[in-house]
Amino acid sequence: MSISNKKSALRQGLLRCHNCGYITTVLSTNTDNTPAAGTLNHCPRCDGELHARLPNSFQRTAALLCSAFILYIPANIFPIMIVTKFGVPEPHTIISGIVALINGGMIPIATLVFIASVLVPLIKMLGLSILLWAVQHRWQRNLRLLTVVYRLIAFVGRWSMLDIFMISILVSIVSSEALEQVLAGPAATAFAAVVVLTMLAANSFDPRLLWDRLGAH
Repeated sequence: MSISNKKSALRQGLLRCHNCGYITTVLSTNTDNTPAAGTLNHCPRCDGELHARLPNSFQRTAALLCSAFILYIPANIFPIMIVTKFGVPEPHTIISGIVALINGGMIPIATLVFIASVLVPLIKMLGLSILLWAVQHRWQRNLRLLTVVYRLIAFVGRWSMLDIFMISILVSIVSSEALEQVLAGPAATAFAAVVVLTMLAANSFDPRLLWDRLGAH
């Protein structure tokens, strides 16, 4: 049997409660695979509200992702820390901090900072953009590959706090060099917001939306 001919649980009239995992039978579904009006809308075991898909998953993910893209620009352009050495303030962006680490011979740490602070957020945002594009245009090819992309984003999301951790390491390294003061720059707030927004965007996206149009016609 081909993938397009295999019926999903929803097309067989089954819903899974997001709270307790109970499998509920609904009477019928609409053409867009949502429960028809008048069908059961609360779990008979825990009385939680039943949803065929995460409510407004596409809209929420798109809004959070757009906000993350907007804040990603000032997070990399403006100084993320201001180092005062011998009374002279010296602003550092993420990139300039990485360059300073390379010039100081700390290439492994510079690599970690680049991966955690630049590469990881960008991969997450680009990956979510591809998934949203596929849902918007009802893409029905390479769905397994798109599912792998989502799994990759979910895996990378587990290391989201590594971004903040690496910035903390960078601050501690700079502070250990007999400096007077290290202050957070305006990009620090934007960077932290990007981390939080990408985490929320990944959690709000429902990967089942990718498969709903498969074999619908």
